[in-house]
Amino acid sequence: MNRSTLRSTLPARARTSRALAVAATAGGALLLAAVPAAAHVHATPDTTAADGYSVVTFRVPNESDTAATTSVRVSLPTEHPFSYVAVRPVAGWSAVVTEGALPAPVEVGGTTLTKAPLSVTWTADPGSAGIAVGQFEEFEANVGPLPGAGTRVVLPTVQTYADGEVADWSEVAAEGAGEPDKPAPEFTTTAAGEDHHGGSHAEAAATPATTPAASTTAAPGADPVARGLAGAGLALGLAALVVVLLRRRRA
Repeated sequence: MNRSTLRSTLPARARTSRALAVAATAGGALLLAAVPAAAHVHATPDTTAADGYSVVTFRVPNESDTAATTSVRVSLPTEHPFSYVAVRPVAGWSAVVTEGALPAPVEVGGTTLTKAPLSVTWTADPGSAGIAVGQFEEFEANVGPLPGAGTRVVLPTVQTYADGEVADWSEVAAEGAGEPDKPAPEFTTTAAGEDHHGGSHAEAAATPATTPAASTTAAPGADPVARGLAGAGLALGLAALVVVLLRRRRA
């Protein structure tokens, strides 16, 4: 390669290397930004149809570096209470549905309720590992009937660790505001015709399984958007690194 060719080639290579380095840095930043967004308790209903019954799955990741999660308590709405709550058994955990008086009588399905289920508490059995460091667990509750379409169902959750630390997932984001540091799990109901998965009361009563759900041992999972962003960031960073190494080798 003559000197003129070398002079014209080096700046292009330098520009390419700088661009790839920027891409790799951006990819890494995207990966780091995507993970924390999913590192909190999520509530995912299998249906949001108003007046129907839904199985809500609570995904609880362990965010402690040293202690296991031993208790999870979910507070249920009182302004739009559920008249029916049942839980799916989870191996190594016991569950208690606590009922109590409502702040004010509420009409649900033509019936005036003065008391209703107020909370569900899952507690790790003695000798159980609970939710160990680097793991998550899923708990399911069959609830209903759901309130009218457009209702925001907020489910504040308290997560307790073996060392006494408590994570209070109860902050509610204002309309148009970003996600708070400790967001409460929530979902919004839809019109019955918009969701064809809603079940009747009879179906809801038959939903709770008698077979304990298997404990999960994988690392905490992100929601689909976070997984996609994380995967894209990682792939971009790796691709940039490979290209830089190949170019250096050829030079």
